[in-house]
Amino acid sequence: MLEVHIKKKLPHFLLDIELKVEDEILVLFGPSGSGKTSILNNIAGLDKPDAGYIKLNGKTYFSEGGKPLPTKNRNIGYLFQDYALFPHMIVGGNIAYGMKKKKEGEPPFRIEHLVSVLGIEHLLQKYPHQISGGEKQRVALARALATEPSILLLDEPLSALDHETRIECQDELLRLHEIWRIPFIIVTHDMNEAEKLGDTILYLEKGSVIKTVDNLHKRIAVSN
Repeated sequence: MLEVHIKKKLPHFLLDIELKVEDEILVLFGPSGSGKTSILNNIAGLDKPDAGYIKLNGKTYFSEGGKPLPTKNRNIGYLFQDYALFPHMIVGGNIAYGMKKKKEGEPPFRIEHLVSVLGIEHLLQKYPHQISGGEKQRVALARALATEPSILLLDEPLSALDHETRIECQDELLRLHEIWRIPFIIVTHDMNEAEKLGDTILYLEKGSVIKTVDNLHKRIAVSN
């Protein structure tokens, strides 16, 4: 379980957030500038709260007055809005980048199953500039999951895609969550996307949660 209760002074408002996420999809929904990405960055350790705490599965990532756990030690997968693929690396190299070194005797993480699930086996020898937006999104997902994270953060991962590809990738995210069963936190300002993906939706405005919705609509749709 991820437990977050943080305060952070931002240029135009105070970010003041409290949330708990189990093995579900939590969607952060709100207009641009409402603090959504700042929440992800604080959880990932790319930014530091002014006060509060961040804990994942009982391990403290940040506590007021303590030394924050470095990003590299937080076991968090982060899918950035622009995917942040390395242009000089082929797809296979991008996916393998950041994979954990195993201790002697531990089984290696096999990326073959991961690329098969995502349907990107045929892309492994290509460079990012040679593949489409939807393919880049799948490659970025594969790279994030290849690190074997305890939680996956996704910052508007589908915003640059055309409508048809976006729908396909929404379905893919739901399928991946069923396989990995770890907390996903997804940032979006698309209401339809929020309702389709989120088990829980937090509506944000100027750094605060103004409404929390337990998304029964999604659960009914999935069960049918």
